Amino acid sequence: MNNNKTDKIIVNLTKWVGIALLIGAIIWGINYFLKGYRYEQTNDAQVDAYLSPINAKVGGYISKIYFKDNQQVKKGDTLVTIEVDEYGLKRNAASAEMMSSEAKLPILAANEETQIKNIEVIKAQLTAAKVRLDQQQKEFDRYKNLLADESTTQQKFDNISAALSIARSDHNQAKASMQVAESKLNDFRAQRNAIKAEIKIKEALLQRQELDVRYTVITAPFDGKIGKKTIQEGQLIQPGQTLAFLVNKAEEKWVMANFKETQVGQFKTGQAVSIEVDAFPNEKFNGVIESLSPTTGSRYSLLPPDNATGNFVKIIQRIPVRIKLTDKPERLEKLSAGMNANVYILKN
Repeated sequence: MNNNKTDKIIVNLTKWVGIALLIGAIIWGINYFLKGYRYEQTNDAQVDAYLSPINAKVGGYISKIYFKDNQQVKKGDTLVTIEVDEYGLKRNAASAEMMSSEAKLPILAANEETQIKNIEVIKAQLTAAKVRLDQQQKEFDRYKNLLADESTTQQKFDNISAALSIARSDHNQAKASMQVAESKLNDFRAQRNAIKAEIKIKEALLQRQELDVRYTVITAPFDGKIGKKTIQEGQLIQPGQTLAFLVNKAEEKWVMANFKETQVGQFKTGQAVSIEVDAFPNEKFNGVIESLSPTTGSRYSLLPPDNATGNFVKIIQRIPVRIKLTDKPERLEKLSAGMNANVYILKN
């Protein structure tokens, strides 16, 4: 009797469970088909965000790493330091070279001052030589007239003529000395300009070396969350090498959904979008269509398909659609780039 009663309970329980499952399946089916009728939807979608690489500007051995996996960092926080000894020596050498060039200027200025005084002396000599030459020229002209009147001897006239030649030679020598002195002064001034240009070059080289010293300290360019650490202390890195990736906290996230080409005919910019993220199945996020890709996703592949090869099988292509998330930033903070999502766009 008890066995019959137990069997009856089991049968009734099974019947009601079956009815509940059937009702659940019917509700799910109605909901699914209503969604399919009212919405264009796809589960080929992911949350996306800009990943900014942190690159090394100089090479060297890593001295210390200051961040861990998935760490929140602030703008200006030190992330990595590179051994600075080599760059410090280069900076000191560049500084010494610049000081050596600067030390030439006072010496050159003293030489210029001395040369200016030499020119003043030579000017005085040139003036005196010109006076003597003029005097000898007058004396020569006077004796020339006396010789014509036979009022002096030929010997006296020859002596006066020789004295004029000597005075003219002295004057020419003084002029030549003046030209040489002025040319040498111009050389000193040209050297000064060359040294000033050399100093500017050395200053630029020193600034470059100081930059390299500063580049040995790598800091966060903005507030954000850093990704996986892939480097180790003591590791040799090269200029331009990526050390980590940083997600900018201030930058907005978006969803990239790939819809079939048969679905996008009615899509337009600004159209409302409903989003479900697999990580948070009980929450809905809101957004709008920001843009549609000008080509199908396959066109961005390394080897785009060529339908003119002779063997053609029609495959429905997918169009990437960028969706801007419109919820408050506080809600979107928990979304991570790469999360899978389901996207629903209301049909017109």
